[in-house]
Amino acid sequence: MASAKDTTAKETAAAPPMPMIERRRIEAEILKHVYETLKESHGVAVAQKAVADAVRRSSIEQGARFAAMQNGETSIEGFAALQPLWTMENALEIDVIEKTETTFAFNVTRCRYAEMYRQMGLGEIGHLLSCQRDGTFCEGYDDRLKLARSQTIMQGASHCDFRYTYEKAEG
Repeated sequence: MASAKDTTAKETAAAPPMPMIERRRIEAEILKHVYETLKESHGVAVAQKAVADAVRRSSIEQGARFAAMQNGETSIEGFAALQPLWTMENALEIDVIEKTETTFAFNVTRCRYAEMYRQMGLGEIGHLLSCQRDGTFCEGYDDRLKLARSQTIMQGASHCDFRYTYEKAEG
């Protein structure tokens, strides 16, 4: 007899992928109430740390799940192939700068995630809900994948500058 976990995995595999922006909206609707409750009872710093820690854990776990779906054969190419999940429904407008076997560099010139968080009244923690995920996802996906980014739209810049590098395995 199949376990509930097996059945859920099969159903999830068969279902069309949920656009990441929709997943983030659902998460934000819940986290908004957690954040507000913690802010009232423990202050802004504690509330932001709790949200940041929870989202960080979730992001690392999500990265590991995506790596597992690639049977441990992670690469910059495999990572870049995931991007449509985040850009689906025009969630991001992107200009690719460079794409090689060790580099994936692009600028986000429009971010509907940032727009959505501001509309939801979550502008003060939008960077915790979404932007911080970009680097921590790498930790779960493959620790050889690194992100360097100096600015984000969520924090007021004209664009987000994503510079991913993939360190080749030694040997």
